[in-house]
Amino acid sequence: MQYCLGELALFQALSNTSRLAHLYKAGLKRHLFGMEASPTLLPNELTRYAYRARQAAIRLPLVAAHLGLRPFGKRRAVLPKPAEIKALQTQLLALQDRDCENAELGLYPARLLFDMPVAEYIKQLPSLATEVLRSLRRSKQRLVRDLPEGIDLAAYPDYFRRNFHWQTDGYFSERSAAVYDVGVEFLFFGTADVMRRQIVPPVTRYLRERDAAAGPARILDVACGTGSALNQLALAHPAERYWGLDLSPFYLQHAGRRLSHVNNLSLVTENAERMPLADASFDVVTSVFLFHELPARARRNVLSEMRRVLKPGGLLVIEDAAQLSEAGDLRSFLENFAITMNEPFFADYIASDLAEGITEAGFEVRAVERCFLSKVVTARLP
Repeated sequence: MQYCLGELALFQALSNTSRLAHLYKAGLKRHLFGMEASPTLLPNELTRYAYRARQAAIRLPLVAAHLGLRPFGKRRAVLPKPAEIKALQTQLLALQDRDCENAELGLYPARLLFDMPVAEYIKQLPSLATEVLRSLRRSKQRLVRDLPEGIDLAAYPDYFRRNFHWQTDGYFSERSAAVYDVGVEFLFFGTADVMRRQIVPPVTRYLRERDAAAGPARILDVACGTGSALNQLALAHPAERYWGLDLSPFYLQHAGRRLSHVNNLSLVTENAERMPLADASFDVVTSVFLFHELPARARRNVLSEMRRVLKPGGLLVIEDAAQLSEAGDLRSFLENFAITMNEPFFADYIASDLAEGITEAGFEVRAVERCFLSKVVTARLP
């Protein structure tokens, strides 16, 4: 890959693992100093201190990297207003407080608060730097369907055959799957897994109410990708049985390796619009960050399939991007994402209401909760 001088400087900055590791360690030490100076803290307070120290230390190098990208990236269509920036900061703090509170309430184990593989991600920075440069070039050239040769694209729906987020190969290679998780954490300043695990508390509450005599619950994650959400679910509830369905065989291969610790796991390569799964065969159906990448018709079809495979009384938990219906105070951030990230269905998605669509599909919505730049909708099947 040939680089101009500016791109070469950017690549060197992003792939400087020692520099970014130093920033991470320096931020961690600075925030942990406050914990050491407070020896009377209770266990939960100690956990919160350590958690906030780690989150701040993760954010520092990512902010530095984002600032370095600004001269090379496409200008935002709309500059966020001060009130929107403040709302974003407020939502971030609320997400972190909620994360700690969920662990304190036993809704998921405290180890999930520290589960991000930071050392592994730092090793991946050279690969991520290469991917960022490729994505920037693809964005500037408007290459929306720059997909690898040798793939039978006709086997996939048209809406899937594109470079979402301008990522190399779209969802059609192991190379894409290998850098996906670190890339998403980079994009969301280290909050991607924090947002994802907000699907776990509704599942925990459901399992606590469920009759244990019924045996292990059958849990399906739709569009499971590299297995990030399944990983957190399985760490929280290792005794249950898990299924992951995704349209990309490459991402499922990656998920299979990542989830080797999950004993009761089945992975299925198929379109969520026509799941090869039996009627009323699952106690819980989840999905994270799928619906904003689907046209409206496909969203309705997927919800219909979810209703078909879920048992009566079963739990549905969907997390996806925030929408204007509840997050109008983040309008600029949401609209800019639609414009700049090769997300052709995002504008229609944020203008709609996911909870309304779930209700129309025959579910009873129980809760809609904001989670920073995402939302979690919890529903039951009558």
